[in-house]
Amino acid sequence: MSNYDPNATVPETVGNSLAIDAGLRTYMLRIYNYMAAGVGLTAVVAWLTYQLMGPALLQSPLMWVFILAPLGLVFFIGARINTLSAETARLLFFVYAALVGVSLSTLLHIYTSASITRVFFIASAMFGALSVFGYSTGRDLSGVGRFLFMGLIGIIVASLVNLFLRSTGLDWLISIIGVGVFAGLTAYDTQRIKAMYDGRDDETTAGRKSVIAALSLYLNFLNLFLMLLRLLGGRR
Repeated sequence: MSNYDPNATVPETVGNSLAIDAGLRTYMLRIYNYMAAGVGLTAVVAWLTYQLMGPALLQSPLMWVFILAPLGLVFFIGARINTLSAETARLLFFVYAALVGVSLSTLLHIYTSASITRVFFIASAMFGALSVFGYSTGRDLSGVGRFLFMGLIGIIVASLVNLFLRSTGLDWLISIIGVGVFAGLTAYDTQRIKAMYDGRDDETTAGRKSVIAALSLYLNFLNLFLMLLRLLGGRR
């Protein structure tokens, strides 16, 4: 203790590390806030649509608009993210989340509210644990990410084929594999998003990164929830 100097300055490397940690926490918190707000908006819109429209929307051709519009919008955001302002990108993300809510209102006609709530909390717990793992692990998950991307392509192809086959067995297999794929993607994308952080980014660039990162995590959570619901949901 005799060598302690109360006027000593913090070494530059330590100061930079603390600044990066603080900036990274702020960056990640913004992403999780956007993602959580998107999930909350989807849930509210789904419930309101269910209450106001009832089964009429499910039987209407208009339903296809609400199914296809979010798909087109998510591709638009991904393709134009580098040219959009941060505010516009954020607005489009929430518009997308609301449109998804309209299309997911059909789930309330298929599954009981109790089972949807139960699966939502299961998916939330899984997502949280996997995201923490992806954030904190020192292992490079890029190789796993490439494997998971191939699995995602397989799920999409198999799902399209099953639209015609209508096989219950294949549907269960897709759901089981899907849980594994989106669980892995949650960890991988969290690590990738963490690596995207750059303290030198201006506010516009940081805002764009936050929106596209929130969209990635939102999609992982949404698909994880849907796959679990197909496996564990109680039908009406």
